[in-house]
Amino acid sequence: MSYLELNMDVTEEQTMFKDTVRKFAIETLRPVSVKLDEMSAEEMIAPDSILWDTLKKAYALGLHKILIPEDYGGLGLTPLEISLVVEELGYGSGGLSIALGLSSFPAFLASLVPSETLIEKLLVPYCEDTEAKIIGCWAITEPDHGSDALAVGSAQFKDPNIAGMCRAHLEGDEWVINGQKSAWVSLGTIATHAMVYLTIDPSMGMAGGGICMVPLDLPGVSKGKPLDKMGQRDLNQGEIFFDNVRVPQEYMFIDQESYEAITDITLAICNAYMAATFTGAARASYEEALKYSKERVQGGKLLFDHQHVRHKLFSMFKTVEACRALSRAALNYNLSNTPPVTRYSVAAKIFCTDAAFQVASDAVQIFGGNGVTREYIIEKFFRDARASMIEDGSNDSLAIFASEKL
Repeated sequence: MSYLELNMDVTEEQTMFKDTVRKFAIETLRPVSVKLDEMSAEEMIAPDSILWDTLKKAYALGLHKILIPEDYGGLGLTPLEISLVVEELGYGSGGLSIALGLSSFPAFLASLVPSETLIEKLLVPYCEDTEAKIIGCWAITEPDHGSDALAVGSAQFKDPNIAGMCRAHLEGDEWVINGQKSAWVSLGTIATHAMVYLTIDPSMGMAGGGICMVPLDLPGVSKGKPLDKMGQRDLNQGEIFFDNVRVPQEYMFIDQESYEAITDITLAICNAYMAATFTGAARASYEEALKYSKERVQGGKLLFDHQHVRHKLFSMFKTVEACRALSRAALNYNLSNTPPVTRYSVAAKIFCTDAAFQVASDAVQIFGGNGVTREYIIEKFFRDARASMIEDGSNDSLAIFASEKL
């Protein structure tokens, strides 16, 4: 079902677009995500997997370029429109919503600091792609570094003792890259292009970094096995290895001078996207529980007619509405202002992912024994929501970093 739109400034055209995305989310993303969830990590990305056809359908609708400005062939959506769309994608599948967002990440980041090379080699081809031939990823996490790589502004971010291990040095007019990105790189084993967050000057700690666009078909690039995990199994993740990989000098478009600022923007936008996605995921759990409560009879009457069940459902309802308000506000502000006020995106990410997990847990409780069986989708929603509390920065660590800016 849809929800009551409390923003009376949403236009009829925006509503129609949102409805189109919701239809795609319900009819395509959700059933596909269930099938992918049942596959092994290897089967999920096999050439005959339904994943590829689904990505092609999403690209054909332009859903891979919702973050890209119109100047480069993107949809040029407003922050409100992005919120509307991303919530519906998350309503269909949290994992596939993240996949579409991260596929666009290299192109989106390039659009913030465009160069002729990036426009020609990445931005325009990506926006013109309707076959899912170009798939991006955000390669920042390492075996020994996860959430700490996002702790911009903290003392530890400049500690040379905890510098990143995937490094680059300049030889002539080429950057040479060596090291590994960990198994948590979303789309890591299927991506064609990566925005790789590298260490250039380890004496500066994490702050001594650079960001480089790396086509993943270059000599020296290899990939590990796809990660087998509990939740969001429809989101491919896996390792990427770099062994003397050489890229043109102009592909390193962010150096130490602006690395902290761009990493801060990265966190602000990615956390806001996560918040919108898991607002949709929370809504999906709530609606499944509401529907079930009006069908299931226990104690001689519908579950919905038991007062304690209605009380729980109303708590879930108000939580989803709070998620929507906070996630929209954070996304709107931080897509409209530079520099962003990142703690609001972090707050939204933490609040909405925690809420999605709690709402899914309450939904499982309403389903009772059925809620822990794979016959009902709520069991998948629960696992997917749990994973969201760790990705894009674990909620505990994010709260510690963001609290320094209060």
